[in-house]
Amino acid sequence: MEHHFKMGWRHFGSSFYLFFTVEKTWEQSKQDCVGSGADLVIIDSREEQNCISGFNGMFWIGLSDRETEGSWKWVDGTPLTIEYWKSGEPNSYGGEEDCAERSLIYSNTEQSWNDVACGQLKLGICEKVAYP
Repeated sequence: MEHHFKMGWRHFGSSFYLFFTVEKTWEQSKQDCVGSGADLVIIDSREEQNCISGFNGMFWIGLSDRETEGSWKWVDGTPLTIEYWKSGEPNSYGGEEDCAERSLIYSNTEQSWNDVACGQLKLGICEKVAYP
């Protein structure tokens, strides 16, 4: 797995993470992750949330309610169980905010998720599980 580090992959816990440097839509970011043998990040612990919060900027995470409004699911189809939404989020402001970003703007590192329109351009975080 050494080649992943050379390509920009970072190791934490049982996964490798890749932080994109080009902004794309949620779906484009997801496809780029899949093309790299990964998917958009699934945050399932406080430690993982704190780990990715060590990077500044607004990043897509693998969470959306595109199938059913208000029913947030991860890219692998699992329902949301651990939440790190900013205060007042998710709010579907403007009616079409179906994808989740991790943003440290006006928030602390722990409560940093925000729902936004999937067509916005953001950076992405890919996750590849190293040890199943």
